[in-house]
Amino acid sequence: MWFPGPLRSTVLALSLATAASADGHRPLMRDFIGLNGHTVQFKPELYRPVSGVVRDYHPVEWDLGKETAVLPKFPFAKNGVDWQHVYGSWREKKWDIDACLMFESVKREDWKDIDADARAYGEAFAREFGPSGNRKLTDSVEIGNEPGKWSDADYTRIFKAMATGIRAGDPKLKIATCNLTTGKSGDYEKSVDCVAAFPELFDVLNVHTYAQLEGWPTWKRSFPEDPKLPNYLQDVEKLCKWRDAHTPGKPIWITEFGYDSTTQPNATTGDFVKWQGVTDTQQAQWLVRSLLVFSSMPVQRAYVYFFNDDDQPGVHASAGLTRHFKPKPSFHALAHLQQVLGDCRFEKIITNQPAQLRVQEYRNDAGKIVWAVWSPTGEGKTFTTTLENIPGKVVGVQRMPLTSEITNLLTAHKIGNEKILIEADGTPTYLIFEHR
Repeated sequence: MWFPGPLRSTVLALSLATAASADGHRPLMRDFIGLNGHTVQFKPELYRPVSGVVRDYHPVEWDLGKETAVLPKFPFAKNGVDWQHVYGSWREKKWDIDACLMFESVKREDWKDIDADARAYGEAFAREFGPSGNRKLTDSVEIGNEPGKWSDADYTRIFKAMATGIRAGDPKLKIATCNLTTGKSGDYEKSVDCVAAFPELFDVLNVHTYAQLEGWPTWKRSFPEDPKLPNYLQDVEKLCKWRDAHTPGKPIWITEFGYDSTTQPNATTGDFVKWQGVTDTQQAQWLVRSLLVFSSMPVQRAYVYFFNDDDQPGVHASAGLTRHFKPKPSFHALAHLQQVLGDCRFEKIITNQPAQLRVQEYRNDAGKIVWAVWSPTGEGKTFTTTLENIPGKVVGVQRMPLTSEITNLLTAHKIGNEKILIEADGTPTYLIFEHR
């Protein structure tokens, strides 16, 4: 299981919330919303309604085994997995594929010659699977996932070697770092200092962030805008500031964030006796609201963790959008988010009243305008508020659904020429305005 590093708080996000993305161009939401999958278990057709951008945990150990100096006969891994079949089936469903090359799945002592072997592997992988390679199956790669158990010197060494090989194999294949922190390296993240000297060898800065309010033994998570969160938004903001100061223009991807929701009782023994998950409704609300908040920050992409779970109580054990491959409420909420905002870009924050009301505006190139409206709290309270200076005629009012049923609530609201009376709570409501 992958135990991501630092987590984050809400209030500091406002300092960056209205800033443009690094290249001055906001991504479409359909390109912004990503999903973490895993090799042969992922079902590309099932998850297509919620995303078109997938991140795969690609075990380098499958490719190299313990003979790191001997390259696999791609597209086959040494353990027999056919990457043409795996990634090819995803490509058929028009997925953008990011392969996280988890070199740390090969023990440090099993690498015969880190510099030579990592370079050769990176070059072979890029030449075989890169966008201008033999099979054209992957759009980007990450060099490591959470290689915290490796020393900084060893990570820098293997990063430099593998990235050099990837550049040689296919210069068009984007290279992302592992999970980074602007502080000191930890168990699940590496310091930006490990890659700072080689900006020409990476295209994307990568960060994992979880809304962790408490650590062991509860691992309690909270709503994304909670000002009590110590790291959730702050870690992202810190990396954005570091990027602006040291590698301006480099995109930042949030490649892991998520919430666990299960129907099962806690175990009576072991590490997770006091573990606290969230409800299915909270998972749906807080994933969608996280994506909305992230989209207002100067980052290019955010990947939800995880695609599927087996309904187990514990950290990262029930974070799926599906449960036993059956859609959870979060699946329907994200599919609806794609329907409403997929062709739109974040435009601006209209209102941000902590613990009260948040409104964000999205637009597409055809003149469509959508306001996402919600109360940024963890409570279930509902209140009525008036939104003024609306940008046009309201033609649709839709609440984030928890099922496949979607209802236009237009007639349930009092709408004037310049203002609308609306009920707001923790479930986002989308106001859709006519095209201009």
